[in-house]
Amino acid sequence: MILFIIAYLAGVLTIVSPCILPVLPFVFSRAGQPFARSILPMLLGKVVTFAGVATLAAIGGDWAVQANEAGRYAAIVVLAVFGLMLLSPRIAAVVTRPAVALGNRLFQRAAAKASVGASLLLGVATGLLWAPCAGPILGLVLTGAALHGANVGTTLLLVAYAAGAATSLALAVLVGGKVFASMKRSFGLGERLRQGLGIAVLAGVMAIALGLDTGLLARLSYAGTTSLEQSLLNRLRGRSSQATASHRAAPVTDFQQQTYRSNLPVEGAFPPLEGAVTWLNSEPLTVKQLRGKVVLVDFWTYSCINCIRTVPYVRAWAEKYRNQGLVVIGVHAPEFAFEKRIDNVKRAVRDFGISYPVAIDNDYAIWRAFGNSYWPAHYFIDAEGRIRHHHFGEGDYAQSERVLQELLAEAAGSRRGDGGLVTPDAKGAEAAPDFANLQSGEDYVGYMRAGNFVSPEGVAADEARDYTVGKPRLNQWGLAGNWTVGAEQATINRSGGSVTYRFSARDLHLVLGPGVRGRQIRFQVTVDGGAPGPHHGSDIGPDGSGTVSETRLYQLVRQSGEVRERTFEIRFLDPGAEVFVFTFG
Repeated sequence: MILFIIAYLAGVLTIVSPCILPVLPFVFSRAGQPFARSILPMLLGKVVTFAGVATLAAIGGDWAVQANEAGRYAAIVVLAVFGLMLLSPRIAAVVTRPAVALGNRLFQRAAAKASVGASLLLGVATGLLWAPCAGPILGLVLTGAALHGANVGTTLLLVAYAAGAATSLALAVLVGGKVFASMKRSFGLGERLRQGLGIAVLAGVMAIALGLDTGLLARLSYAGTTSLEQSLLNRLRGRSSQATASHRAAPVTDFQQQTYRSNLPVEGAFPPLEGAVTWLNSEPLTVKQLRGKVVLVDFWTYSCINCIRTVPYVRAWAEKYRNQGLVVIGVHAPEFAFEKRIDNVKRAVRDFGISYPVAIDNDYAIWRAFGNSYWPAHYFIDAEGRIRHHHFGEGDYAQSERVLQELLAEAAGSRRGDGGLVTPDAKGAEAAPDFANLQSGEDYVGYMRAGNFVSPEGVAADEARDYTVGKPRLNQWGLAGNWTVGAEQATINRSGGSVTYRFSARDLHLVLGPGVRGRQIRFQVTVDGGAPGPHHGSDIGPDGSGTVSETRLYQLVRQSGEVRERTFEIRFLDPGAEVFVFTFG
């Protein structure tokens, strides 16, 4: 229920996002008309259509992408005609002449007698075109859909999100209707207002057709609604760790004979660890076997930059507290298909120096048992098999380690000296991000979740196509050369192709793979058109040369000195490379 509330509130917040601007003219075209017969059907059509299309986008294949594209083109045409008819009564007469009855019902009689059918059609068209900025809350819902497949819960969450947006839009159009009515009475501007709405509708159609709703406008809203959504998550769900921080145990000296008990709350029972396809570094473990031990369950996936930056701490805790009764279990739940390959995970476990048990949760059985939705996610379980604390995402390492110390002290029955906190020597991609200079966010390359793509040719799903990139603006990227863009990744078909990204962050990472052939693939990185030199990442040399030999995250840029906006390009000297996702730090 909490997640439904969060999704609804996140939808309400879209009214303050520039991403909603192209939709507003369609909504305000119904201002001043009866709410029940005009405004409400339009908003209902928008909610239902958006929820259905978003569900298909999250769980469907390329057929869903193609169907959605066809629907968008049809909606653009319908709304463009609608805008022209608002702009000119003569055009309206010409358009409606072949089908006067239908035309009048859809457009002409709307002002005098609201048409439910016309308003519903307008709402359906709006829902097909509405592509809000995918902040953390909508991203969470769509990730859950991709992981768990089609289910009623996912669709209802999307309905809640769209209903929140519809609520704020309804309030806006009701207020706008009063303003328009007052202007008509005071200035006699009825015809001019109608023409102005027609121009605004056409401008909105043009913005959507050119991709400005998800490009320029998405960047404008990055620091606004995204932070508001994150604050919602923190307050209603993700920051219960702050609440537990206030439940400090009463100080107990070594000379006191009483049994030590932590004040950490009980959040639930330790779910079963069944369903993993295999285990690494250990035989399969059960909840019964772990009774009497303090357990840290770490949900991670090996190409996730947030998980990679958490690994040094989890690894240090496992080593430091092993002899005190701590058992760390890594649950590897894949985000991409290549992360389901056990050999890939084995290689990553070896490369990260992980010696604690790792459950390969390819079917998300343990993930679902915990009701988890995040990478990384940490669950802290006491010696009696109860979840006492959790933390989602990076950071709060000191707080997490103090929770471990409390649970270990409780298991021992007495408070010990905690021995301080770990300070792991994190290098390369494992180093903490530079949040003060971080202005670029995660961007996926596969068409299922791609954003900010600016190659003018547009994406041809699962088909080879020649692309050009031009000069992307901040947080935009594009392809050059012959590529095949799949649901999760783009594959370079001929040597010489490249990917360009305009970013502003200390670190740039890119998840790359050698493709089905598995051969080493050479590449060359440039920063602002030249060799990176001192700005090279840990996986390339100062001259920008590197090799893709396995599917994983590669650190390609680490700016030294002043961090500023730069243009990154990676050019592949051999065909076959796969490109999955950009991350920054």
